[in-house]
Formats: sequence, structure tokens, C-alpha cells
Amino acid sequence: MARALIVGCGCSGRVLGSELREEGWEVRGTSRTEEGLVAIEAAGIEPARADPERPGTILDLVGDVTVVLWLLGSAKGSGENLAAVHGDRLEALLERFVETPVRGFAYEGVGTVDPKLLAGGAELVRRAEQTWRIPAAVTETPRDLGPQWVEELENAVIDLLAHRQGGIGGP
Repeated sequence: MARALIVGCGCSGRVLGSELREEGWEVRGTSRTEEGLVAIEAAGIEPARADPERPGTILDLVGDVTVVLWLLGSAKGSGENLAAVHGDRLEALLERFVETPVRGFAYEGVGTVDPKLLAGGAELVRRAEQTWRIPAAVTETPRDLGPQWVEELENAVIDLLAHRQGGIGGP
């Protein structure tokens, strides 16, 4: 079965990961902290240490991943760090995914992060989709809508996999 990588697998990501597991997916979730990794494992999700500010730590995890979920719409950090994970670091990852098994990318397009940063990240994702034909989705449902947020992301993952099976993906 396909594997999803949830980058930014906090409380909401763990709920989503559990739902994906119920649908038959293998799920890996990332955290920068030991506490986060423990919580991910307690949710029945494979934990992996990674830092979205360091693209190599994400690339190390995608060798067996079909879909990446970039759930950083409500990430915390300095403006400079947030600008990087929704800007140049994100762009660097998207460029490299074409050389990996990743054939779908979901970007959390709303949250508490500056809307301009999120809009810029969404534009990078759409551009990567056109350039490298890797199916992508940009979410529009805020996390505070709970079940609707999870449902939108679940549907995005299913749709991304359907595109992959339909022959879209890669150069």
C-alpha cells in the first residue's frame, strides 16, 4: 500500500494520520522534538525526526513515500524561519521530489501563518505541479473546523493517488 509522509505531524496531523491508517495507508509523521516523536508513535504513526527548514532531512524520508502532506499552515517560529518553510526551502524540496517516488503533494494553504507566506507557498506548489507534473493540492479549510479539515486532506490524498494511478507524475 501507499505511504504518506506528514511534515508537521502535530495534534491535527496525528488525527489525519490515524484516519489515513484506517483507510489502509502506511503513515510516517515528522517532528523536530523528542516529545513530538513520542506523541506520533503513541498515535500509531511511524515517527521520524525532520526539520522542514533543512530540506535534506525531509528528502531522507521519501524513498518509499507516495504522497507528502506539508501541514505547516499554523507552524510557529520566527518570521524568517516561516518564510523559508513556505518559500525557498519548500521550493528546493519540490524541485527534488521529481527524482523520488513522491507523486503527490498536499499543501496546507490556510492557518495562522501570515496569509502572504501561505499564498506564496501555494503558488510554488502550483508552479511545481505544472513544471514537473507532480499532482498537488492546496487546502482551503481551516484546522479549527476539525472534521472538515481532516476530510479535505483525506480527499486530497485519495485524489492525488488517483492521479498517480492514472499515469500522471514525473517528467
